[in-house]
Amino acid sequence: MPEIKLENITKRWGKFFGVDNVSLDIPNNSFITLLGPSGCGKTTILRMIAGLETPTEGRITIGDRVVFDSNAGINVPANKRKVGFLFQNYALWPNMTVYENISFGLKNINEEMPVIDVEYKRASDMLRALSNGTKVKEIVEECRDKNGKLDEKKAYVKLIDNYTLSIYTAKELFGLKIHEAKDPNAVAKEKAAAYEDKLTSLKIKYKAEGKEVNDKFEVTKGGEPVIEKRKFTKEEIDSKVRACSRIVKIGMFMDRYPAELSGGQQQRVAIARTLAPEPQVLFMDEPLSNLDAKLRLEMRYELQRLHVETGSTFVYVTHDQMEAMTLATRICLVNNGVLQQYAAPLEVYNRPANLFVADFVGNPSMNFVDAKGKAQSDGSVALEILGDVKARFVPVNPLNMDEWKKNRDAEAAAKAEEEKKRLSVKGAVEKSNKDEVFKYHVQKVEEEDDSIADAPVITEEDYVLGIRPEAIDIEESGKIMTTVYGAMPTGMESTLKLRVGEFLLTSVVFGSSLYKIGQEEMISINGSDILLFDRRSGKLITAGKIEI
Repeated sequence: MPEIKLENITKRWGKFFGVDNVSLDIPNNSFITLLGPSGCGKTTILRMIAGLETPTEGRITIGDRVVFDSNAGINVPANKRKVGFLFQNYALWPNMTVYENISFGLKNINEEMPVIDVEYKRASDMLRALSNGTKVKEIVEECRDKNGKLDEKKAYVKLIDNYTLSIYTAKELFGLKIHEAKDPNAVAKEKAAAYEDKLTSLKIKYKAEGKEVNDKFEVTKGGEPVIEKRKFTKEEIDSKVRACSRIVKIGMFMDRYPAELSGGQQQRVAIARTLAPEPQVLFMDEPLSNLDAKLRLEMRYELQRLHVETGSTFVYVTHDQMEAMTLATRICLVNNGVLQQYAAPLEVYNRPANLFVADFVGNPSMNFVDAKGKAQSDGSVALEILGDVKARFVPVNPLNMDEWKKNRDAEAAAKAEEEKKRLSVKGAVEKSNKDEVFKYHVQKVEEEDDSIADAPVITEEDYVLGIRPEAIDIEESGKIMTTVYGAMPTGMESTLKLRVGEFLLTSVVFGSSLYKIGQEEMISINGSDILLFDRRSGKLITAGKIEI
């Protein structure tokens, strides 16, 4: 499967930038999730890669083929990009059976492809199955009900799944009645002779023409497949439909209509239909959002398995951070059309690039604590938090705060200069949906109305601490006194709201202990994944530990 490369992709409508200068490298066989709040531009990115939306600027490459380039005037249509698209609504034809829904797209393909000898394939498949007549009989006999009646349709599916056959070959195999023979091996051997003769005659025919048939049943000449523009044969279509139905486990539902299936089964049909044409890349736009919570969890496991079995590149849009964390090899987090962070799930969770990422990823959400402080000569930062609590932030890696802030200012100046240069070009427009530093939320007992509050004056001594709920532990040796303000036990853990002065902190405490509202406890902030953010830019400075 190919790698996908986006270079400086922008999509705007007038002065509104839906996607703003996004560059991405999506590796081969990866599972990428585009994550972000509603309206952030993630679906637009997906549609632009698929060819359903035309970028305003930039360049998109799939494999070694440029499918869009605004400067060169290249824009390959969606049906030529060899990509599959799975939508939020399943978009199944209600008047078609499951089989017809999956095969619909295959019937319309008419392009250059290797010539397949269907007779040769069917004879080879029959010989493979007839090599063991006893097994054929056992498979068919498993399809009798409690009254001993044989279910032919079930037998066909069993034969298809066991021998990777088409329905036509399965019916032919069943029609030989090996299952009725007293000595199935003897009958199978007798029947196999005819198929061996057929294969021999086909080989002689091709040899006379200077041709052969390879392991994929492609007709070859001089070792290379013979290529011609054609449609898929009925045998090929059926083989592809059956192969996809095996992957998503819907082989028994081929004759049913979508209305006769559950939501999860319909979603499996939609996945099979998308996989059938063997797309280079599979795009999914919130495909599980219509399912209930339990079914969504089951389908996540199915998608993981599907990704491994198909070896395809998956690009998946969701606003559900749990889906992104559990499915993705890398998460692409977007806000206001701007790429915020592109990294592995645990890196996004443990080392978010900025306040927005830190707030968006994690459930319960991260605790944000305003801090005033000064960097010390040893690299630590002396802080005052939670009103009057004195603390010391010790970074994991050596930190030169002056150097860090110097680089921050240089980056901001370079970005401003780049924007000025962009606006100087004829036809350039100024972005109406301006990028701003994320307004994080500090939990307090008495919530203030931000809309009427004066904007704070931010100095170089202003920082923000990011503390994950699992880092706050209730311990007798703790140095911060708290009062339990709220408690939600779930069995193996409890989510607590802890009051410290006028502030509230969220804590996740593992174990089955019960906590009562008003109960006083001592807490510690543990671990070396406490995050220090720059309040002015919203960017992550570093991670470390807190000493109270």
